[in-house]
Amino acid sequence: MSEVFNRRQMLGICAASASALWLPELTYAKSAKPKVKTFTCKTVGDLEIKADVYRADDNQTRPVMVWFHGGALIVGHRGGVSGRVLQDMLNAGYTVVSFDYRLAPETKLPEIIADLEDGFNWLHAKGPELFNVDTSKVAVSGGSAGGCLAMVAGYRAKPRPTVLVPFWGYGDLIGDWIGKPSPHARHQTKLTKAEAYQQVGTTPIADSRESKKERGAFYQYCRQHGIWPEAVAGWDHHREPEKFYPYMTIKNVTKEYPPTLMVHGTKDTDVPYEQSTMMAEQFQQHGVEHELVTIPNGEHGLAGGDPKLIEAAYQQAFAFMHDHMQ
Repeated sequence: MSEVFNRRQMLGICAASASALWLPELTYAKSAKPKVKTFTCKTVGDLEIKADVYRADDNQTRPVMVWFHGGALIVGHRGGVSGRVLQDMLNAGYTVVSFDYRLAPETKLPEIIADLEDGFNWLHAKGPELFNVDTSKVAVSGGSAGGCLAMVAGYRAKPRPTVLVPFWGYGDLIGDWIGKPSPHARHQTKLTKAEAYQQVGTTPIADSRESKKERGAFYQYCRQHGIWPEAVAGWDHHREPEKFYPYMTIKNVTKEYPPTLMVHGTKDTDVPYEQSTMMAEQFQQHGVEHELVTIPNGEHGLAGGDPKLIEAAYQQAFAFMHDHMQ
């Protein structure tokens, strides 16, 4: 693929793969094998907060996409990049930067968002020198909680990102879906409160691979009992909902918000589809360019959706991103 492709011409090739369809107008040498390097982008006390940078092993200045991992802000790590998204972006000639951030409940919501903000500061200050990226435009993506953070970046990161593509994300942190006991089987656990809290600690952590505990079980307990907002932020969302507002995208959309494409399944029992329709309504009210790609019968992560529609959704998402990164 040494030649330069025009995406609009490529979109006419119906049988092409999504990665072939998502090729920006830049040269990508097929022989340049991708590499990954880990950098420390922030230190808090003794804790190093890191980022993995994936890019072709060459000297070409490349566009950049930031990825945030999912895990309910409680579990996960920078290695949790969607393999599909990563490969497509690398094939397209992009550099992908996947950030860690401190995890709840050991670290509370304001400091988690501070890690997000500081990550973008580091990217703009150090990225061009350390890994040769053009930060004049920045795309941001992520899944689930990572989709939530991608949308938060739309108003908390400075300068604002160029374009956002959150997958099954959410902009509301205190609604009944998350702030009341969940009826869904996926959130039920037999752990007692004491047992649930034994799965987390008191020392800050930014990479759940460094923990031998079942942090996901703590998340299940939080959802089962409707206490996720308080566990993550430290505030009672019934008594002090306004404290959450600075960290909720649904409360912070303005006409300056970046163009956003969302992908969500209608049968999602972890993050309801309505989380994306609510955001679409906000974008519409404020005149923000946006698209909502719906996968009928798609569960969390689009499981159970029509594979052809899922394929088309990724193609549409990457085309939207690329159009704004030109």
